[in-house]
Amino acid sequence: MKEPAVSADPTTVLAFETDCHIFDGCGFPAPGLHSFLFQPIFGDADSNFYFNKTMLLALLGSVIIVGFFWMAFRKPKVVPGKLQMVAEAGYDFVRRGIVYETLGKKEGEKYVPFMVSLFFLVWILNVWSIVPLAQFPVTSIISYPAILALIVYVIWMSVTFKRHGFVGGFKNLTGYDKSLGAVLPMVMVIEFFSNVLVRPFTHAVRLFANMFAGHTLLLLFTIASWYLLNGIGIAYAGVSFVMVLVMTAFELFIQAVQAYVFVLLACSFIQGALAEHH
Repeated sequence: MKEPAVSADPTTVLAFETDCHIFDGCGFPAPGLHSFLFQPIFGDADSNFYFNKTMLLALLGSVIIVGFFWMAFRKPKVVPGKLQMVAEAGYDFVRRGIVYETLGKKEGEKYVPFMVSLFFLVWILNVWSIVPLAQFPVTSIISYPAILALIVYVIWMSVTFKRHGFVGGFKNLTGYDKSLGAVLPMVMVIEFFSNVLVRPFTHAVRLFANMFAGHTLLLLFTIASWYLLNGIGIAYAGVSFVMVLVMTAFELFIQAVQAYVFVLLACSFIQGALAEHH
């Protein structure tokens, strides 16, 4: 029997060995917060100056997106090649399918480059989850969605006050409508907290929570497939492995949907900022 690794609490049996299987005398190495923590590639975590796997994936993702569009459009042709055709299809999907549909062609055109960049960056940060060796969605670390949501928030607030001025911008954010009568103060308070605090928070958390949960489920079934690969557990390991394949396909869909929703919400915020106040 394998000697189990025991935590400080003797009633809790843990197992993080890669060769741990059921019936070997060790517990199931369930994924947890430790699955989202990485040692620095270089630097010192204690000094808060370091570079780890998630930072590397975020950097690589940015380089890939910039490199892809640069290669596709550096010498654009009237009859596009395969790479240019794919890039144009992606660009046109965001431009027509999200920006124009939300902001209209006239108002939305100036925001197309930003929204296209945002969509593909979020998508590739998500898709690292199923890429061999990487196998981790960068957006499952809250700081990355938070920064992207903050950028959208700054643009949203800037457009609001630039379009309406200070007083008009405040009315826009608080849903000011004198026809509401006695309930107007309550509505203004609710709208203010919703627009200024809740919306940017949920914008970031929606992306983070979906990718965090998806990665945890993938880890759960992947680890279970290996853990059950022993004795009679092999039959259950096969079922678990099928779930890995199903969850991987499902994650591919969710990764694209979350990028779409993130950009759609960004456009809706800006659309609200551009709307004329009555």
